[in-house]
Amino acid sequence: MTDALLDAVETEASTNVASIEGKSPKQLAWMRFRRDRFAMVAAGVIAFYIICAAFAPLICKVLGISPYELDGDALNDFGLPKGSFGGISSEHWLGVEPGTGRDILARLLYGARVSLLVGFVGTILTTTIGVIIGVFAGYRRGRVDAVIGRIMDLTLAFPSFLLIIALTRPFTQRLESLGVPEGNPARLTYIVLVLATFGWVYVARVVRGQTLSLREREFVEAARASGAGTGHIIFKQLLPNLWAPVIVIVSLSLPAYVATESTLSFLGLGMLPPAASWGVMLGDSVKYYRADPTYLFIPGTALIILVLAFNILGDAVRDALDPKADRQSLS
Repeated sequence: MTDALLDAVETEASTNVASIEGKSPKQLAWMRFRRDRFAMVAAGVIAFYIICAAFAPLICKVLGISPYELDGDALNDFGLPKGSFGGISSEHWLGVEPGTGRDILARLLYGARVSLLVGFVGTILTTTIGVIIGVFAGYRRGRVDAVIGRIMDLTLAFPSFLLIIALTRPFTQRLESLGVPEGNPARLTYIVLVLATFGWVYVARVVRGQTLSLREREFVEAARASGAGTGHIIFKQLLPNLWAPVIVIVSLSLPAYVATESTLSFLGLGMLPPAASWGVMLGDSVKYYRADPTYLFIPGTALIILVLAFNILGDAVRDALDPKADRQSLS
């Protein structure tokens, strides 16, 4: 009886191990990620933000609200929202802005579009430039790697945030003279370009280090021995094996860029009123934080939740892609 039980346990264990060993690295990573409840909740929160931002005009139309429409009837004689909690009512689910009466929910939805747009576009540009330069430097080495390394050191030596602040006006005016629409479009273009200018270095350093290790692997040597060119080795052999660190970088860069856009708008260097932006809302709410603390709390909480969700997701992705993770727990 005991021998039969032991045989059954050993058979089941060997079957589980075989099923795990037969899975691809992507499947194993997904299994690790799926077991992290906080990561799944964070992914759901991010998906909710993205959906709300994508369908903001439709949502506002269904609810009968607008981010730009002034509602003086929702304000008292002192310009503050009527009622408690910032004027929250059946017409304005999150209240209205002091002084203008504009709907806070509508402005949150439209502000999410701006923040996520800057985050996604900035991350795509930064990752693309950093990956290409990092792979090229790590594979070629020698003088090419040395020159690119000095460029990266020089870029990191600049105080990037101070330069962003100092160069906002002249570079925005330059973009407008080149045909970019005046005002907020030129400012958003400047923010994205400057994020890509200073952000690619961090991506390139990580990718370069990974490439230096991969270029000595057997599959790269085999491709080189078979007569494959540099382009084939880089794009067909090296890049497909760099997806894990790149995904981690993307998941951690997005919240940083979202927070940067909000910070610049808060300082008056990003989106300008009456455009809907979380940074603009936070900047305006400072004047009313005593009389109407709800106005400060709502956009601040929305920003914190989004950035926190992205950070949790980034940590979970990094843990899921860790090849040293305990695979026995996946049985």
